[in-house]
Amino acid sequence: MVSPAQRREWVRWARQAYQLSERRASRATGVALSTIQYRSRRSPRAPLRARLRELAASRVSFGYQRLHVLLRREGWRVNHKLVLRLYREEGLMLKRQRSKRRKSATVRVERPTAAMPNERWAMDFVHDTLIDGRSIRVLAVLDVFTRECLALCARGVFRGEDVARVLSAVGDARPLPAIINVDNGTEFTSRFLDHWSYWNKVRLDFSRPGKPTDNAFIESFNSSFRRECLSQHYFISLDDANRALEHWRDDYNNTRPHSSLRNVPPAQFGAAEHFTPVQNQLEKLQIS
Repeated sequence: MVSPAQRREWVRWARQAYQLSERRASRATGVALSTIQYRSRRSPRAPLRARLRELAASRVSFGYQRLHVLLRREGWRVNHKLVLRLYREEGLMLKRQRSKRRKSATVRVERPTAAMPNERWAMDFVHDTLIDGRSIRVLAVLDVFTRECLALCARGVFRGEDVARVLSAVGDARPLPAIINVDNGTEFTSRFLDHWSYWNKVRLDFSRPGKPTDNAFIESFNSSFRRECLSQHYFISLDDANRALEHWRDDYNNTRPHSSLRNVPPAQFGAAEHFTPVQNQLEKLQIS
């Protein structure tokens, strides 16, 4: 029995169970009358609670910290402690997964940290299914420095030449990087992509087999992408999937707060370039 609310609940139960008056229940339980008779004068903050519920319903995977950023953007003069209290009282808490212990039997070679946009990219595939059960693959391309999602392309089957076409399309709008982090999938080890990387002077940096944390930034992005997009939609066709993916990519780059960028969206950070991303847990994993 620690909190005043729990004490009042205890007194309420004692009164009902033993038919006691308020004073006798106070003496029997040792709870002061002032505690029993206290009525909160705190503002209910109904409009703020309603807006917090709306944001949590539309951003089902966001925690209170990102919701606090969105509320501040809308002009609400609230600090994170108030948002956390209302977040808990409204029952919006998310279930957090327990982190798994990560061990490595070999010493990893330290990879240099990207220091500017378009210096190092990362790409990987994410699997999903259409509403009729057909399997699709989504190619995700990420700028490691700005955390900006450069491409999300869904196809039934990907080959090396398909990956090269997606990278060339991205390269038409921005400079190609010196290095792209990839895993050892057959699309990335294909002869066609090897030729493309050679002629475009791009080095493919392959992860060690069985070591997804060698490409930790894209793995983290894939987790958010699946949680916030793929798990929230049923796709009717490939065209429908690509439309939804492009809409989510635009929201991710231009609206969604990114914690490692001090809650600045990736596109805004890439345009400003006013500070270096913090060395978060992903970067520690790459060199540990």
